[in-house]
Amino acid sequence: MSASPRPFWYFGWNIVAAATLLTLLTVGMRMGIGPFFLPMSEDLGLSRHSLAGIIALGMFCYGLGMPVAGYLAGVRGTRFTLLLGTLIVVLSCVWTIHARHVLDFTLAYGVLLSFGLAFTSPVAVTPVISRWFTRQRGMALFFLSTGSMAGIAVMTPAFTYAIDMAGWQNTLIGFAGIFALFTIPVALFVIRDQAPADADLLPEQIAVRTAAGQGAAAAHPAEATTLGQAMRGKAFWGIVLGLFACGYSMNLLGTHGVPMLMDHGFDAMTSAYGIGTIGFVAIFSTLILGRLADILPRRNMLAAIYLVRGLGFLALMVAGTHWQLYGTAVIGGIVWAGSIALSSAILADVYGTRMVGMLYGWAYLGHQFGATLSSWLGGWGHDTFGTHWVAFGGSAALLIVAALVSLRLPQRAPASARAQLA
Repeated sequence: MSASPRPFWYFGWNIVAAATLLTLLTVGMRMGIGPFFLPMSEDLGLSRHSLAGIIALGMFCYGLGMPVAGYLAGVRGTRFTLLLGTLIVVLSCVWTIHARHVLDFTLAYGVLLSFGLAFTSPVAVTPVISRWFTRQRGMALFFLSTGSMAGIAVMTPAFTYAIDMAGWQNTLIGFAGIFALFTIPVALFVIRDQAPADADLLPEQIAVRTAAGQGAAAAHPAEATTLGQAMRGKAFWGIVLGLFACGYSMNLLGTHGVPMLMDHGFDAMTSAYGIGTIGFVAIFSTLILGRLADILPRRNMLAAIYLVRGLGFLALMVAGTHWQLYGTAVIGGIVWAGSIALSSAILADVYGTRMVGMLYGWAYLGHQFGATLSSWLGGWGHDTFGTHWVAFGGSAALLIVAALVSLRLPQRAPASARAQLA
């Protein structure tokens, strides 16, 4: 019996497109804190150290929300999780702009907003994308990295301009309105948790697999692994370590990159454009890396990304001219994205799609531990030693270690290759 032909346009790509734009907004706000940093500090009368501590708490809460988001997406569905997160984001932004005391600001901006963004983060949409894609899972998940990088490239200068024109309070409430107007229709009309049984496999691949007597369970023998067994495995903890280094480096750059460059003599817009260039270049590099993720060994790609990113942090610290800044940003942008997409794809390869939401949520908690540490260490290191070398040098070291660990992750063929060989 021959397999029925696939429609011209696979609906799963609609979900990917919506999730990519949602990631742009979510990560753009969470990782684009730099433009808000000095205006908030001056308006609230907080030192860099104190505000960095509040942001660090927010990153920690963002991480705590990840396993909850993965659980809710698995139990209540992606639509419910996104709508709940949107409600929390709007309420927290309104609370933040009316906060008059440090405690109110901490609870609204540091805690509540972080949970809302966690519920609308890539963790919430990774399970549904993993179910809709088998043959092109690496590319599909890489589009989330494209959204993340676009968030840095677009939102960092956009926030800088908006804050300069209207102030940080109006910028924040404007973001909340745009976020709700986009996310609510996406959750109601685009997101579909139930994927086709054979996902995006081509008809000939389905026919070959059926003739061989294979099903979805045979294609993913690790589906039977329990959550506890998976979380005790070396592969899971290798991913956690890498995401820790990733979160440390990404949030360090997002929070302290602009202030660091300004301390080195660059003006505010040049600093913002320098950081934004990294994300802008990464938008295009993810399109290439996403295709390679379904062809090349994923652990080797992950190791290369961490290694070059670590060296890039060292180069960024010594950049003293415009061409050095933008040259470093371009090279760093090529490998800036992809670690999160590759990590989630490796988890799905090793443990199957049934648990990928919860595993990714717990692994991403390591990402946010790193983000929490860098938020605090960046401010503490500057106030204590008068330099950013403590935090940025530590980032380079962590990324190099993560590269070495990634090379020891389990090696399995990408889903596309397994489907073709089935």
